Amino acid sequence: MLYTRFWLLLIFTDMIIDQAQSYRAEVIALLAAEKLPVADLPQTLDSFIVAIQDGTVIGVAGIEVYGTYGLLRSLAVKPAYRSSGIAGKLLGRIDAMSNLKQLSALYLLTETSPGYFEKKNFQKITREDVPAEVQQSSEFSHVCPVSAIVMKKTLK
Repeated sequence: MLYTRFWLLLIFTDMIIDQAQSYRAEVIALLAAEKLPVADLPQTLDSFIVAIQDGTVIGVAGIEVYGTYGLLRSLAVKPAYRSSGIAGKLLGRIDAMSNLKQLSALYLLTETSPGYFEKKNFQKITREDVPAEVQQSSEFSHVCPVSAIVMKKTLK
């Protein structure tokens, strides 16, 4: 186990996080492979970031801004690279971007990972607790099913 962990650390030491604009096709391919929505992605991906290793996009995360609120969307890591902290690094960068944009809270919808996000200080809430601006997003209004769990993280 220790050897495997050491090996994983070596593999991921050359990973970089970059802006996603130049990687649109790779972002779409990763999201589609993970069965996440792609039809409503912003054209420029200005608020999206990617994790890259050896020239390959291995992870992605993005936010959509609605006034002083952010909607976290499209956090995904290729299966071969999971459980190595990449999602946490992407989420940390999203938190930093959100603070720079002076957002007061991040919201998300998930069907598969509420436990992961609870560990990252998100709390389950109801759809009614989400600000109207965020509720009008395509994610809330028609892309994600009403069965998706809604979560919120208050920012500093």
